[in-house]
Amino acid sequence: QVQLVESGGGLVQAGGSLRLSCAASGRTFNRDSMGWFRQAPGKERAFVAVVTWNGGTTYYADSVKGRFTISRGTAESTVYLQMNSLKPEDTAVYYCAAGVKYSPGRRSYEADYWGQGTQVTVSS
Repeated sequence: QVQLVESGGGLVQAGGSLRLSCAASGRTFNRDSMGWFRQAPGKERAFVAVVTWNGGTTYYADSVKGRFTISRGTAESTVYLQMNSLKPEDTAVYYCAAGVKYSPGRRSYEADYWGQGTQVTVSS
């Protein structure tokens, strides 16, 4: 049984920062790409960022480039998302994901496992 648990969400004013954490259990994810997705109110879940198993490669959605940083912790099944210069449009439920991969046919990122999500609210 795989579990992904997010933490670190909350309420922050525009321009502020938050750091999200995700811890996986039930299996090892050291060779899995891990990442973050988000779902804003009334919108579909969208890709945010992904980091490869060795931490050597990262990809970001255009909307967060230069502001968000994804990283893997010493525990290889742990992943973080440092969010700086937050904007109201960043308000969403943020989901940790494991087994993230890009689907050329769908032109989107997909994942095998998902956390329950953590709410991030950015006020103006």
